[in-house]
Amino acid sequence: MKPLFGYLLLAISISFGIASNSFAKISEGFTKLTPSILCILFMCVTMFSMAKAMTALPVGFAYSTYSGLVVTGVVLFAVLKYNQIPNIYGITGIILIIIGVIMVNYLGNIK
Repeated sequence: MKPLFGYLLLAISISFGIASNSFAKISEGFTKLTPSILCILFMCVTMFSMAKAMTALPVGFAYSTYSGLVVTGVVLFAVLKYNQIPNIYGITGIILIIIGVIMVNYLGNIK
């Protein structure tokens, strides 16, 4: 598989990871049927896409990028949907996560 296709699958995995975590909140502990089903379905798509992406991309690169961007995306979802504004320590942590993802991607030299 070509690396470009791996990046596409990684982007799909990140998008569905953010969506599945958002539906986990909306499902209210899996007590609401539709958001619960969507959460589980989207998590399956997430893991399938992630597994396929890791056939073309290094595991460390793929998983660090996935986890960092999903965490950042879920925080952004919480800010937009629930008005949950992180304090200075939360904002600093998110910035450090983004810096970490950038460092792994451009300076990590993972092969």
